[in-house]
Parts: sequence; structure tokens; C-alpha cells
Amino acid sequence: MSINRIVLLLAISMLVLGAATIALSQRPWAPRADVVQPIPFSHRVHTGVNKIPCQYCHAYAGRSSEPGIPAVARCVGCHGNGIAGGGIQPVMRPWTDDTPAAFEIQWNRVYTLPDFVRFTHRPHIHAGIECQSCHGPVQTMDRVVPVHEINMGFCVDCHTEKKATLDCVGCHH
Repeated sequence: MSINRIVLLLAISMLVLGAATIALSQRPWAPRADVVQPIPFSHRVHTGVNKIPCQYCHAYAGRSSEPGIPAVARCVGCHGNGIAGGGIQPVMRPWTDDTPAAFEIQWNRVYTLPDFVRFTHRPHIHAGIECQSCHGPVQTMDRVVPVHEINMGFCVDCHTEKKATLDCVGCHH
């Protein structure tokens, strides 16, 4: 057996092994439709019916790498203490009790990116990209589920279409 055949067999074996590893490995950043939140929050009611802009609750999206999850105080600010017909008295009761809550609501992530990606919403918001472009029609969702797999191909396709930068350090820094 010649050295060329050994190298070729080794290369093919490594390729097959690499492909199998990728195909069978878990991707913790892949979107999950099975995410359940600690309380039943409806984006359809808030953003669809009541037309509340995304950034009212996700206030840090325009200036931080994280969009921000609203504190309970933001919810109480709109809904009041539940006594005046806020509509969510059963859900709000523990929040407006005289005893302070031991913790804020621990929301579960629907979208997660790999550690090697440094995404920030800010340039997308300033470019006028609607949240629905990536997150789907959340204004129609009672429970947010992923619509797109947000991966490099998804982002590159959008950047190409919008003639945005394709410089690697824009996302990988």
C-alpha cells in the first residue's frame, strides 16, 4: 500500500468522522420550541393587541449585547396592583403582596448563540431591522417559539441581502 493511499484513507476517515460528529453532536445554541416560561406571558396580547413596542420591555436591546428582560416593576407599572381591573390579578398577587419577592422572574431563553459569537442588537435596531426579521411574528404568539435557526448562514444571507458588512470581526471578536 503506497503512502498516497494511506493519506487518502486517513483523510477520508477524518472527513467521515468529522461529519458524523457534527451530525450527532448537540448544539446548545439550536432553537428550542419546547421552552416553557415560569408564568404564562403572551406576546400576542402585549405586542399584537396592545401594540407595545418591543423595546418598551426589552429596553437594553438598543444599547447592550443583551436585550434585557423587564423587571416585575415594569409590569406593575402598566398593570397596577391588580385591584383596579389590571386583568392579571391571579398572576400579580405574589408580586404586589406586602412582602417583597425573594427574586425576580427567571425567564428561560428561547434563542441562544454560541460563545464564539458576539451579537448585539444595537446596529440592527439602528439600521431599522424589525425584530420579527429574526424572531418571527412574535406579535401573533402567545408563547414565543423560534421561527428561524439563527446561525451563520442565516446571518450571512441577511447581511448579503441588505448589503451589510460581512467582515468576520463584526460578529466574531
